[in-house]
Amino acid sequence: MDTALDTPLRFVIHSDFAEGRQVQHAILEEITRHHFGPDATFAIRLALEEALINAIKHGNKFDPNKVVRVEASITPQIAEIIVEDEGTGFQRACVPDPTTDENVERIHGRGVMLIESYMDEVNWQSGGRRIRMVRRNDDAGR
Repeated sequence: MDTALDTPLRFVIHSDFAEGRQVQHAILEEITRHHFGPDATFAIRLALEEALINAIKHGNKFDPNKVVRVEASITPQIAEIIVEDEGTGFQRACVPDPTTDENVERIHGRGVMLIESYMDEVNWQSGGRRIRMVRRNDDAGR
């Protein structure tokens, strides 16, 4: 039987998409090892990718002198992932709803909506520089 990680996975990466993909791969390996179902795995992959893109592109603005910190705690029941950038942050309430008529053709704000739709819990912290995402494994114990 799989047990919880004694220590969370921790990463500090440059503002680089390739490094972000390596982090995503490592976290998804743990998700697979803990037997998350296909729906939860898809949700985590999508939300993590969006959070990393947002941190690198919008938060750190590709600044090579800024880093993104990622922490993931994975058990057979739950995945908790924190992504934090060194940008100026943002106000969640100021992100326009991409589903309204006036915003439906805009490309911004969709990542935030996807993260909040696919994860069970999402908390924006540190003025928008830090996101905490949680997804339960609906297939745990099956």
